[in-house]
Amino acid sequence: MTPQRTHRVTAQTVTSAGFEQRSDLLVAEEPLEIRIGHGAGAGRRQLSIAVTMRTPGDDEELATGFLFTEGLIQQAAQIMADRWLAENTLLVELQPDIPVDEARLTRHLFTSSSCGVCGKASLDAVQTVSCHYPMPGHPLFSAETLFRLPDILRQAQATFDATGGLHAAGLFDASGRLVLLREDVGRHNAVDKVIGAALRRAYNLPLRDYLLLVSGRAGFELVQKASMAGIPCLAAVGAPSSLALELAEASGMTLIGFLRGERFNIYSGAERLEGWKVRRLEGFWLECYKNQKPSNLLTF
Repeated sequence: MTPQRTHRVTAQTVTSAGFEQRSDLLVAEEPLEIRIGHGAGAGRRQLSIAVTMRTPGDDEELATGFLFTEGLIQQAAQIMADRWLAENTLLVELQPDIPVDEARLTRHLFTSSSCGVCGKASLDAVQTVSCHYPMPGHPLFSAETLFRLPDILRQAQATFDATGGLHAAGLFDASGRLVLLREDVGRHNAVDKVIGAALRRAYNLPLRDYLLLVSGRAGFELVQKASMAGIPCLAAVGAPSSLALELAEASGMTLIGFLRGERFNIYSGAERLEGWKVRRLEGFWLECYKNQKPSNLLTF
């Protein structure tokens, strides 16, 4: 059955001229329970590991990406099958030899559409460790390429066009070609869907040749998910957080914020910016301008 990504409703529009009743299209938001089947033989059992508020669609990719970014699997081949137990309950059957720490997984509980780590019950449960450290200075992105990415992402958002209410995550190569796009009411879900799609489509991981662009802000959880997949560059239309910057620096990642029009800020990893000049401000972030050449610019 085709997932229902939108719902038609009736709304009252209020303007200076008065009230008007009209039809409106809202993005769908529903809970998804992710369960895993693990173990071998008579010891095999099911475990509910997360309930996330998401936009229906690409749910198998969402579950795969979630399991990967949480460190439960390293490749799609470790999943034997996906099975729907109920309308919003997905069972992911893991290979019998995949170890599962049930005590750690029970900390996840619930994740909302606005926060992917809010359901975790301890600080230890928040941070996962990536085995994929990016290659220094690779890949190189030109500023002209980066300037084009938000428009490319926006034009590919079909459901956003209809509702105006979805986040997007897009995986781009160094030339600015959009490789994968996923939409969701939760930005962390959109990222999990992209990473899950890459896994299920047999992309070579780590994803060291790509940039991930997100339509909102860049929080800690998004940097963490990108780091788990070995993505060297995370760009956001909005602002990053201080903890996101700390993790990006520790992970050797390039972190870009406020990518709008022909301007963006580089907060870490400026060595991946090709052939452009940057100005250091306050010792910890860089601001990139097009066609400006103040005397204190550093050339990369």
